[in-house]
Amino acid sequence: MDVTSIAKLSTTIAETGRKDEVAVTMLKKQQDMQQAHMSQLLSGITPPQPAQNLPAHLGKTINTTA
Repeated sequence: MDVTSIAKLSTTIAETGRKDEVAVTMLKKQQDMQQAHMSQLLSGITPPQPAQNLPAHLGKTINTTA
């Protein structure tokens, strides 16, 4: 190997490492943003209110044979 090819290889390895670091950093930022958005969505959901004037046994089971 000559000096030029060693320098090219070193530069390529350094650039690849930086690209990977940037990609991982961007992925982490995107995940943080998604987590913040989901937290906002989930905090806006109100628990369902029980239906009035219905017997207590209604709504406890799901008919899976229909």
